[in-house]
Amino acid sequence: MNIEITDMENEDFLNKLKDQFPQIEEEGLLLADGLEEAFMGLGWQFRKLVAVYDIEKVLMKFERDGMTAEQAVEYFEYNVQGAYVGEDTPIFLRKFIRETKH
Repeated sequence: MNIEITDMENEDFLNKLKDQFPQIEEEGLLLADGLEEAFMGLGWQFRKLVAVYDIEKVLMKFERDGMTAEQAVEYFEYNVQGAYVGEDTPIFLRKFIRETKH
């Protein structure tokens, strides 16, 4: 998983990110290459700024790229979620769904 901000292909995404979160210029930020559509925002681990991604959107992207649902989960769990790249490793979030009141 290539996650260096200098390798971003989507220049528009990177520019919007820098506009909304100018502190990344000084602090740096690792991004998961090719997963821009699943990017949710920033989170903090203690005082360290990290990228946050929506797991469901990551899996949908993998399926659109030709994987079955099972292959997408397996690939994600081993190659993405399981890839520790130091203290800058992004967070992959599974959203909590509350029951709706009737």
